Amino acid sequence: MLNNWCKFLSVNGIFFLLWLVSSPAWATAEGVAIEGPQRPWWFWPLILFFFCFVLGIIAVLAGVGGGVLYVPLVSGFFPFHLDFVRGTGLLVALAGALAAGPGLLKRNFANLRLALPVALIASSCAIVGALVGLALPTNIIQIALGATIIFIALLITFSKNVERPVVEKQDGIGGALKMAGAYLEPSTGELIEWKTHRTLPGLLLFIVIGFMAGMFGLGAGWANVPVLNLLMGAPLKLSVGTSKFLLSITDTSAAWIYLNQGCVIPLMAVPSIVGLMLGSFVGVRILAVAKPKVIRYIVISVLLFAGIKALLKGLGI
Repeated sequence: MLNNWCKFLSVNGIFFLLWLVSSPAWATAEGVAIEGPQRPWWFWPLILFFFCFVLGIIAVLAGVGGGVLYVPLVSGFFPFHLDFVRGTGLLVALAGALAAGPGLLKRNFANLRLALPVALIASSCAIVGALVGLALPTNIIQIALGATIIFIALLITFSKNVERPVVEKQDGIGGALKMAGAYLEPSTGELIEWKTHRTLPGLLLFIVIGFMAGMFGLGAGWANVPVLNLLMGAPLKLSVGTSKFLLSITDTSAAWIYLNQGCVIPLMAVPSIVGLMLGSFVGVRILAVAKPKVIRYIVISVLLFAGIKALLKGLGI
């Protein structure tokens, strides 16, 4: 069954990206998503590629997802309409999740029993969030985005993940959903058994997380891990892996809404995805010699700056 899930994710991810590249929106990209003076059609895709390449390196070193950096920075420093940035931000997060999901499932670092109930709630709410986000005026979304980015920066600053939370007794809902299991820790060869508690508050929080993921196009890795790890008691490695797998479901639901509304331009999406994924490969290599704590604080500072910029932009200042 696990192999079938992996094949399903891989095949559907490939068809999804192939459909995107072959979309007729290539012919309508110029002048639709860009606000301000026009330049040659290749100018902004080229700049976006190199920008996302650097962004991919920073995302790996800071331990955050690409989507949470992409939306505030691109909307703040590029002349693209916010709707197109949010649609592309979901695809950026989705591409990384599709690349990592099958491998995480094979190694039991992502657990289906933990992921599927959460994914059902988050993906449904992501659709609602995307519809609400597209219906609201852009300045309102800018203000809400700015406040959310500042909150995320503070959350990253003060949250302390726990490698192996102590769960003495599983609650009734977690037991009914069979949110328990075990995985092999490769570094020690130890079999790590786990179970969840405080399951109901965790599931309720994923309503908010899914809604925000769809509304702002941020992905949800920044919120998935703290809820799974700190609140529900899943081990950190399992929380990270399951969070990555969750993005492949949650972000797909919201991304189809943006695609259906014509808010995804391949001239933005393709260089963004390719640049960020190539940057991620480089970031993994640099991680061995870099000081992640320093990069982490740089990212927090950038997020605070981007959040304040989005707030001011929404307020017309």
